[in-house]
Amino acid sequence: MTRATPERRRGRQLPTAEELQIWRDFIETTEALRSQLASRLQTESELSPGDYAVLLALTEAQDRQMRSSELAAHIGWERSRLSHHLGRMERRGLIRRQECPTVPRGAEVLLTPAGAEAFQRSTVPHLRAIRELFVDALTPDQLVAAGKIAEALRARLDPHHEE
Repeated sequence: MTRATPERRRGRQLPTAEELQIWRDFIETTEALRSQLASRLQTESELSPGDYAVLLALTEAQDRQMRSSELAAHIGWERSRLSHHLGRMERRGLIRRQECPTVPRGAEVLLTPAGAEAFQRSTVPHLRAIRELFVDALTPDQLVAAGKIAEALRARLDPHHEE
């Protein structure tokens, strides 16, 4: 494959057929990986990837709670999507919502003991699936390269990234 020059990367040229094939392979593979990880997570723990993301964020948060707006930003979701998802999690007893004492109309999301237990039960099987489906499929050099690719893409997707 011909390497793109910095001038070409900044230009408005369309991707080549080879670049489009690499893109498509990347997207299709990451979607298949996400699908298999989600299926395993659901089967082994009865948690969705969304549940896991919320529970992980709350587990790592100070006092195991976060303002809902902070939680939405932390996991990269729109607030309306998070609100609907939190409603489902609250009905299952995984989280609890309460008014934020310092912010009018603000809500705090708290991890319940049942949510902490569900998260703890799910973590080892989920990490095993990540090892099996992702880490073990790559050589150490490929794993480092995957990290560098992810870092480059995150930098480009950052809204503060300068051209």
